[in-house]
Amino acid sequence: MSGQTEQPPAIARSMTAARVPEQNRVDDDRNGRPPRPGPIRTGPGSMLVGRYRLHARVGAEPRTGAEFWQAEDIVLQRDVAVTVLRRLAGDLDSDDPDGTARAGEMIVRTLRAGCFEHPGCARLLDVLAPGAAGMPADVLGAAVAEWVPGHSLTEFVSGGLIRPLKAARIVEPLAAAAEAAHHRGLTLGCDDAQRIRITPDGRAQLCFLLTRPDLSPADDVRGLGALLYALLTSTWPLSAADAARVGLATAERAADGSGPIAPSALRPGVPIELDALTSGTLGSSEDPVGRVRTAAAVHQTLAEVLAEADRNALFPPVHDGVPPEPEDVWQDGGRRRPTPDPGRRRKLAIGLAVLGAGMLIVLGYLGVQLGSMFGDSPGPRIVISNPVPPSGAADEPTPADDTRRSVAAAGVEVFDPTGSPDNIGHISRVIDGNNSTSWRTYSYKQQFPALKPGVGIMVSFASAVQLSSLSIDSPSPGSVVQIRSATAGDAKFNETVPITQVTLRPGVTPVSLADSQPVQHLLVWITKLGGGGEENTTEINELRFQRVGD
Repeated sequence: MSGQTEQPPAIARSMTAARVPEQNRVDDDRNGRPPRPGPIRTGPGSMLVGRYRLHARVGAEPRTGAEFWQAEDIVLQRDVAVTVLRRLAGDLDSDDPDGTARAGEMIVRTLRAGCFEHPGCARLLDVLAPGAAGMPADVLGAAVAEWVPGHSLTEFVSGGLIRPLKAARIVEPLAAAAEAAHHRGLTLGCDDAQRIRITPDGRAQLCFLLTRPDLSPADDVRGLGALLYALLTSTWPLSAADAARVGLATAERAADGSGPIAPSALRPGVPIELDALTSGTLGSSEDPVGRVRTAAAVHQTLAEVLAEADRNALFPPVHDGVPPEPEDVWQDGGRRRPTPDPGRRRKLAIGLAVLGAGMLIVLGYLGVQLGSMFGDSPGPRIVISNPVPPSGAADEPTPADDTRRSVAAAGVEVFDPTGSPDNIGHISRVIDGNNSTSWRTYSYKQQFPALKPGVGIMVSFASAVQLSSLSIDSPSPGSVVQIRSATAGDAKFNETVPITQVTLRPGVTPVSLADSQPVQHLLVWITKLGGGGEENTTEINELRFQRVGD
């Protein structure tokens, strides 16, 4: 909502009535009222105090004359969010004909919140008060905040149904901000959806400041429930006028008038806790049963729903009518299926045909040789005994040597100190001897250690064994893997001992363990995932271990 100002706010002049310049006045003082301002000139391209250029209006609040603009700070060359406070036509006929009392109260509230910082709110950068040099005549004041990239609520829900748990994750940071603000005697203005934007990483964040004077914490609580309801149903549950300004359909009301219809009645898969939360924040104030009255209660409920969902992530989710997203656990957990390639199929067909012809030639040759061996032909027989190997070939291990020196693992588990192991149902594939099957980590939008320090594979042997090397067959080049010894399969990470580290290359990556001690438990610890951007994952086809030869 606000933060430390980067420059002293433009409040050099006292908040007295702003004088309308002579060239903008219309002579109409017959009733003793102040002159009316001339035509409104502030719009796209207008400048505020010679620094902030207005670009596009993204919303308005007619009750207070507030308008929400995406603007540019031409000094620092960055986008900012400007809340412009207009003069109202009704001001001339009120006890506050200049509108400065209303503007002054709103600006004072905003300045009080200048020391409040939270990830759920954009940071306050500047406050422009009435009478500031360079303010247009039709503008009483303005608040400048950081611009929140992403989408408005209307743009976000227009893409289709949103998974209920995703909706809860979106609202939870804003609920935490409201809780923190209320503890400090501040309010945010969550009941106006035009003030809220959804960031690219899926967080609801308050973007536009300068709230109305009569705002209370109860309005914020109601706004949090309305935001959650809109994400679940794509309709706005507050007044029809508010819905029209937001650009959403008005939510259908329950027959008994207690509030909007429960989200679960409009779509599948909505948890009962989210149903209760929306009814508790949006229901009739005359019914105290089940009422949610504080932002802290909203935040706690959302946090508990998300924690429970994380604990149950290994179980199939309830059908909610939304197709799985790429990062979802419950979809094809094995190898990604490539797009069919007709050219590859043709090449494969040609290769099989060539292979078949070669096999026919070999079979024909063997038939001729067998005929010469067992037939009546007196032709010479050539026998080669004790062939001399090519230079250097005698020192190379044969396949038989590799088989004799390889050691099989007795068991394997996913090792994750955070308690959220990745794809545990497929971990046995790394020791099944089949390179066409694989295990892979979840797909993370951020690289380790942003979300967790790493994830590993704990391999156990029947007894302690002296290993000479390890080979990792993986299609995830660039992944960084540590090899660590452990005293037990359930050892804690700080009880493991590092042996070596390697960066995986395409295909098989050999890892020397010549200097290691005998081990019964070995941890393959992934500290950096392959991929990049928002698709970070590591896939392992096979792990093979070789012991020291006799």
